[in-house]
This record gives sequence, structure tokens and C-alpha cells, in this order.
Amino acid sequence: MADDIEIDIDDLGRRMEGAIASLRTEFASLRTGRASGSMLEPIQVDAYGQMTPINQLGTVNVPEPRMVTINVWDKAMVNKVEKAIRESGLGINPQLNGTIIMLPIPELNEERRRELTKVAGQYAEHARVAVRNVRRDGMDQIKKAKGDGMSEDDQKFWESEVQELTNKHIGLIDKALESKQEEIMQV
Repeated sequence: MADDIEIDIDDLGRRMEGAIASLRTEFASLRTGRASGSMLEPIQVDAYGQMTPINQLGTVNVPEPRMVTINVWDKAMVNKVEKAIRESGLGINPQLNGTIIMLPIPELNEERRRELTKVAGQYAEHARVAVRNVRRDGMDQIKKAKGDGMSEDDQKFWESEVQELTNKHIGLIDKALESKQEEIMQV
């Protein structure tokens, strides 16, 4: 019976991957001086009585490197979408042209680039904490399994597996942070 005890390393891996996927989404919302439709993903608009993502209210396009356009499908929603963008904290001033909202992306100055690299660092730290929390859950499972009769050799094996998985995912987070910071600092 004690030999049948196994730790679900696949579940731990999936949860750690989830932390990295969340980090990538947060990184996509950081403005780097280049236009990207994904920078609008976190913005929600109060439409038809519920909070709705912008991409469900209109077509988001990037016609040129420093411009994002949103072709809002419902004329009644144009002002609400514009207001949500203004209040989002992106630092972009929307310009209206009928049902099309144009978002010119201003050039980032050095100070703003440094601030954005710090924000990226904070996002990466949150992801590292999430991965470490998953590691702790895995270690708790191992301790529980030891109490249920897991051998000491098996315990050491599973602990090293969980630690190896954690190190791999922390490394991926560090690489993602490094590349995002390089992208932000690029002039």
C-alpha cells in the first residue's frame, strides 16, 4: 500500500504553467512604445449592464507601429469605450472619428521606461510567488504522504522532482522578465 503513494507532478506543473501564462498576459498589457492590440485586453467597459472586454465591442487593429484603432460596432458604446480607455491608466489619449477610436501611442521617455521595467519586475515577482506557493503545496502533499507510509527514499525523490520543476519555472519567469525589460528599454 505504501508503494502506491504518488504525487501528482503533472498537476503541479500545470499550475506553475498557469502562473507563467498569467505573467505573459500581464507583460502584454505593458506599453513598450510599440502599438499592440493586447495592451487593451485588461480594459473592461460597462456595456449593456455588465463589464465587457473591448475586443467584444469592436474590431481592434494596429494599422501602423504607433497607432491602435478600435472600430466600435455599436454607436451607443463609442463614448463608454473611450471613457474606459481614458480611465485605464495606460496614459493614452483616445481620438474619436465617428465609430472609430484612434489611440496614438506616444514615444516613451527614459524615466517612463525605467518605471515600466520596475512594473515588469513586480509582475515577475508575483509569478515567482505563485510558483513557490505551488511548490509548497507539493511539499505538503509529500509530507502528508510520508505520514501515510511513504518511504524516506520516495520522499527524497518526490521532493527533488518538485524542486526541479520549481527551478525550471522560476528560470522561465526570469528569462521572460529579461526579454521584456530589453523590449521596454529599446529606443
